[in-house]
Amino acid sequence: MLYRICVICALAMPLPALAQLVVQEPWVRASAPGQAMSAAYMKLSSPQAVRVVGASSPLAGVVELHETRMEQGVMKMLPVPAIEIPAGGRAELKPGGYHLMLMELKHAVKEGESVPLTVVYELAGGARRAVEVTAPVRPLAPTQGMGGHSGMGGHPGMGGPH
Repeated sequence: MLYRICVICALAMPLPALAQLVVQEPWVRASAPGQAMSAAYMKLSSPQAVRVVGASSPLAGVVELHETRMEQGVMKMLPVPAIEIPAGGRAELKPGGYHLMLMELKHAVKEGESVPLTVVYELAGGARRAVEVTAPVRPLAPTQGMGGHSGMGGHPGMGGPH
């Protein structure tokens, strides 16, 4: 009987409540000793339209959504208010594109460690949900995915012009 009640309740849920952000292949860029910034990358998908609107980590004082883009011949990493994912769509946070900027790190992150992240997304009606993720730390070659710029060009203290 209890099983039937649970099934009926699950079927009665409105569709937006079933919307779920799926996070795959998360990882965080290793940082140099004394470096107060890093970046997190991952693949995101959702059966419903959602907007990723924020993130946090106990390891970072501030986590922002950023986009790497070329402006007047200079590669810049700039904050964005949200990352849109259409129904059934995907977004890839990767070097040279969208990413989570982890700032005010409590300590350098090293290859082999893991970083807990909370990714916050918004459903069509404005309700917010969160997904908890554990992202392994990987090295990133200085020019990999950075459009030929070394390090984290565009952020102070990250190896490039802002």
